[in-house]
Amino acid sequence: MAAQARYEELGRQLSAIGAVKRELARTLPVECPAGSAIVLALLDKYGEMRMSRLAELLAVDMSVTSRHVAHVADRGWIERSPDPDDRRSRILRLTAEGTEMLRTLSERHTAALAHYLQDWSDDDVDQLSALLARLRASFGDCRQARAHTSPTRTPA
Repeated sequence: MAAQARYEELGRQLSAIGAVKRELARTLPVECPAGSAIVLALLDKYGEMRMSRLAELLAVDMSVTSRHVAHVADRGWIERSPDPDDRRSRILRLTAEGTEMLRTLSERHTAALAHYLQDWSDDDVDQLSALLARLRASFGDCRQARAHTSPTRTPA
């Protein structure tokens, strides 16, 4: 029973992380909401891609992806060009302006974390980073996991 209480407390703490994420989102420029920031970060990390691939990485449907892409494209942060392999599709690429916006976002996030964690030791910050990375690794790719049975569900 002690193990169950431990996992219940962990669940409560993870739920409360939403408040931390919301506070970090407040550091974003008004013109770059969280969805746009994620699009830029994914294009920076994975390079050019089709919108369908971006939708997979975002784990949202194409209509949501299209809205995010339109927003960043309208600001000149990405460019959309015809896919040479399929003219119906578009290839998305980060622009120099998009790279600059990512730099701004990174600076703001870093400054906010440094502010809120100013009384933490370097070892504490390193330990939190390592534990969060380990937690993510334990869950694996959540997009793929949704296609399979979760631990609390049984196959139909």
